[in-house]
Amino acid sequence: MLKGIDPILSPELLAVLREMGHGDEIAIVDANYPAASAGPTVVRLDGVAATEALDAILSLMPLDDFVPEAAWRMEVVGAPHQEQPIFAEFRNIIAAREGDSFELIPLERFAFYERASDAYAIVSTSERRLYGNVILKKGVIRSEEA
Repeated sequence: MLKGIDPILSPELLAVLREMGHGDEIAIVDANYPAASAGPTVVRLDGVAATEALDAILSLMPLDDFVPEAAWRMEVVGAPHQEQPIFAEFRNIIAAREGDSFELIPLERFAFYERASDAYAIVSTSERRLYGNVILKKGVIRSEEA
């Protein structure tokens, strides 16, 4: 255990977050997501909800504020404008950790799969709520002297 680090952040996930550079992306996906066949390194967080994983990751990793979009979620198939309750939870966590300037951008299912397949890593959770999938673009930590 370490002070100030959420215990659900496994050593493997901490290493991935440290290795990622500015502009790299990480996907947090639900239990239905085909993570193992997607391509990137998969970090399993069994027994953890996607919302818990998002909050823990954003406790350490900044979002990229140099680009207009830094967080995406999967659209509901056949109803792209439909909201799922988990989307509001994602937005609330992002706002609490990063402020109100970041939007959660919807991506069509196959566009989401494609973007996730290009991510640095995929965090596979035990999230059972449908559409519990989000992609984050890593930002920078600014020097306090800047």
